[in-house]
Amino acid sequence: MTKLNKKPQAELHAHLGSSVNPAILWSIAHRQGIRLPTKDYWDFEDMITMGEGRKNKNLDQMHNNFFHWTELIQSSPEAILESVKSVIGGGYRACNLVLQELRFDPMFRNRGGERDLDHIIMAALWGLDQAMLEFPQVRGGIILMGDRTLNYDHNRIIFQKAIKYKNRGVVGIDIAGPERKTFSIKKHRVLIAEAKQAGLGITMHTGEIGSINELKFVVREIRPHRIGHGIKSALDKGLMRDIVKQNITLETCPTSNLRNSVVKNLKELKNVYRTLLKYKVKFTINTDGPEMYRTNILKEQKLLIDSGILTVKQVEQCTTWAFEASFVK
Repeated sequence: MTKLNKKPQAELHAHLGSSVNPAILWSIAHRQGIRLPTKDYWDFEDMITMGEGRKNKNLDQMHNNFFHWTELIQSSPEAILESVKSVIGGGYRACNLVLQELRFDPMFRNRGGERDLDHIIMAALWGLDQAMLEFPQVRGGIILMGDRTLNYDHNRIIFQKAIKYKNRGVVGIDIAGPERKTFSIKKHRVLIAEAKQAGLGITMHTGEIGSINELKFVVREIRPHRIGHGIKSALDKGLMRDIVKQNITLETCPTSNLRNSVVKNLKELKNVYRTLLKYKVKFTINTDGPEMYRTNILKEQKLLIDSGILTVKQVEQCTTWAFEASFVK
């Protein structure tokens, strides 16, 4: 891995709620007087991270068990600023990440309307600016996220905020979250089109779990620049051809998919990557959240190489694709 360690790295898919060092979150929680379920730091760290061998049954379990606490702790402008700054700087120091896109849902950081969204978003951008001032080798951007568990009006507000701050450091939009019958991707199509017309990068969490139908609609009707996860596309040859034709890049997250039971094991993961390569689908390697999964971009690359899933050359190609597909210009 020495060869890879020396190379500049890029990460396009990391959630703020799963990317901040637990020690920093612990300190923020105590400064803000947040009542935690434990007074033992090590219990807290175990509560918000997933070591090897630990798995979630589904994405709902992951969101309920982990993101509840990290998002609560980050629910203030001060906490958001410190969190963003720590992730951008930490990624550069640990892995030579010279390009980072960090995503979060501001609605999950405003304590049900108690905090102003503009203050939350501006604090994230200030944290980004401060990190890049300290580490001028780094380029970074913020992706604002809507969510399937929010109603249409709440997601509309998030998209409007993304457009508002497009020239301040917000580089893209996303919709994430566990599948819900109340959520309609078709209804949100107009919001996504407005964001794309405004010049924002478009990525969508889809094709990770559940039916492949939403993924097909996203690829063929919404036509995003990138897709978060999207590994179910490997099940459909026609869909993969459409992805290639439209030059869509997938943001894959190996350890996350294993820990959240999206794939059963390394063998299944290998089949996914080999199929994507066979059909010439571009994909990047990401952590989804380095602290939650106790990983980093270099460990993700090492996992794929040591497991015989990708070669060093193929991993380097994924890094090239990441730089090319970035919303940060």
